[in-house]
Amino acid sequence: MDEDMAFHEVRLPARLSFGSTGGVERRTEVVTLASGYERRSSPWAQGRRRYLIGAGLRALDDMAELTAFFEARRGRLYGFRFRDFADFKSCAPSGAIAPTDQALGVGDGSRRVFQLVKHSGDLSRAITKPVAGSVRVAVNGVEASGGWSVDANSGKVTFAVAPAPGAAVSAGFAFDTPVRFDTDRIEVTLETFGAGRVAAVPLIEIRV
Repeated sequence: MDEDMAFHEVRLPARLSFGSTGGVERRTEVVTLASGYERRSSPWAQGRRRYLIGAGLRALDDMAELTAFFEARRGRLYGFRFRDFADFKSCAPSGAIAPTDQALGVGDGSRRVFQLVKHSGDLSRAITKPVAGSVRVAVNGVEASGGWSVDANSGKVTFAVAPAPGAAVSAGFAFDTPVRFDTDRIEVTLETFGAGRVAAVPLIEIRV
């Protein structure tokens, strides 16, 4: 299946993810030498996020909505947008988005396209699913009110006129994490006529 066709531009309703748990995982390969020293390496340039959702749901209507969303994604087949409330802004979760939050690059007089990114120390994470209408862009610290556009499906900012050589380009934005279900099965337990329980449903971040 074509990668572009394997993603649905739809967000999991926020109330279905309340009570979710999750975080970032890394893959580290550790080899212990005969001397007792270790040799450590990682094949991943970036971490990958995993989540467990649904365990906090009790209302049967919410469970039915989660099941319908799962069915529409065909289980693990199609990716979708997920709001990670611990990491969904270019700034701190409690902060206000500013056009100078994240450095995107420096103009050279011909480059017109810049990828949205979020920096964590010396690591940079490409942001491919910005929230439409949330992106703010600045050139040399001055917000650009026009002359640019952003593709909400890829996170690429395109300028009508390339920024001048040496011009610092930055942006602020809200974003979703692209994920898919990491199971082909949802289990629901009926506890009363109006309430039930769902076994935690795993999600995993995907590269798009």
